[in-house]
Amino acid sequence: MSSERQEIQLVWLKRDLRTEDHAALAAAESGGLPWLAIWIFEPSLLAHPDAAERHHGFCLQSIAAMNRRWQGIRQEVAVFHAEAEEVFSALDAMYKIVAVHSYAESGTRITWDRDKRMQRWFRDKGIAWKEYQRDGIHRGIRNREGWDAAWFATMHAPRIANGYRPTPPLPLPTQLLLQKTQQDAWLRATEGMQPGGEQLAWRYLHDFFEGRGRDYRRAISKPQESRRACSRLSPYLAWGNLSSRQVYQFTRSRMKERKQAQPWKSFLERLKWRCHFIQKFEAECRYETEHINAGYAGLERNRDPEALQAWMDGRTGIPLVDASMRCLQATGWINFRMRAMLVSVLCHHMGYDWRTGAYHLARLFLDYEPGIHYPQFQMQAGTTGIHTLRVYNPVKNALSHDPEAKFILTWVPELKNLPLDLVHRPWQVQEMETQLYGFTPGLDYPLPLFNPEKAPRAHTDPLWALRKDAMVRKEQLRILQLHTREGLRRRPDAV
Repeated sequence: MSSERQEIQLVWLKRDLRTEDHAALAAAESGGLPWLAIWIFEPSLLAHPDAAERHHGFCLQSIAAMNRRWQGIRQEVAVFHAEAEEVFSALDAMYKIVAVHSYAESGTRITWDRDKRMQRWFRDKGIAWKEYQRDGIHRGIRNREGWDAAWFATMHAPRIANGYRPTPPLPLPTQLLLQKTQQDAWLRATEGMQPGGEQLAWRYLHDFFEGRGRDYRRAISKPQESRRACSRLSPYLAWGNLSSRQVYQFTRSRMKERKQAQPWKSFLERLKWRCHFIQKFEAECRYETEHINAGYAGLERNRDPEALQAWMDGRTGIPLVDASMRCLQATGWINFRMRAMLVSVLCHHMGYDWRTGAYHLARLFLDYEPGIHYPQFQMQAGTTGIHTLRVYNPVKNALSHDPEAKFILTWVPELKNLPLDLVHRPWQVQEMETQLYGFTPGLDYPLPLFNPEKAPRAHTDPLWALRKDAMVRKEQLRILQLHTREGLRRRPDAV
């Protein structure tokens, strides 16, 4: 009886939960050996402060969608609950692993360190680990010279035509598989949110072009209308239910068919903008934990835990702020302007370090993508030194983008008995009006933690003053040279 282990290949799925336009799956399929697709819920990553059950549930839904596509053709994705080293060690004991295929992950520091450990482990075992480029993001680049052209070349390249031959099931180390009770708990956490899966992703994309997207440019900043008018593809892109190339080519084909540039041109610009920010994070993953401009390291900020908790809970007493946070808690999605406003309120109006809120919003965003989240957080917080300071007035934004308070009243029903002008400014309810409206400021709804209509100069003036600091200016040049095309053309004395 032969004791030789069967040779197999593995596809290590990360943020690429789809069956089409998938380089790692195609490589395994063409390798001539049986292969197994695996997903690993690693306890160390589950314990990281950016992780949330809604993310895990979305990934499980996405995996279930892959399995439906493969039904009757091949084995389902094997879902493990253990550290990566444990999973690969167990599989290595059962099989001779010839190669592992995966997409390069632009992840947080903890995933980067994990990958470096696994790279050593694979090398010691004589296993070839092949990583593939994701969405035009390049590892190890030192500047953006030629990046735009390379990104467009990737978007225009033919999509990978994945095909699958029938494959008998492979035995698994069952002791490491994710238990059904845990799966069920995570799936319950996604109730009320967009469900995962590539089939649903395509449905959202088609529906966007067949009707919803007509109001894209007009409604993109409006918290209520944007929920329908925006593509809502961000979770599907974040977890890889669709590739950027699939979305790009589908959009271009629709533009050509209809001979219409807008609003789809704006949509494509945002698709590229998305990859641009992930490329920033790929080059410097310390965006997650450090001021990317070291000149801001000594900035003194607010340390009051109670006010911070009120911001997290949607109890600031500012209706649009609280509505946005509560909407996120329940649905996992708000539009870009409301996200930027939440960061502006935290950092500029309330004076907190951006890091006090970054993980909280990461956990709430169903479409959490580290490569966008942390660079964007620092940009909105004003700590990059290369962007203008963006201070959002939450009352002005409410009057401009939710004038009838439809969004506010959906998520802050405590204000439902107030006339429209007082819904936007409930702190202005006078004592003589409390019985008329059945509403008492500070009792039925919190008094505001700050004056939302006053420029927060106490917190923004120090940021502006640091623009002249020698270290900030030195870092400005470094950041521009690494992350922007314009930086390549700037002289050292131009900053």
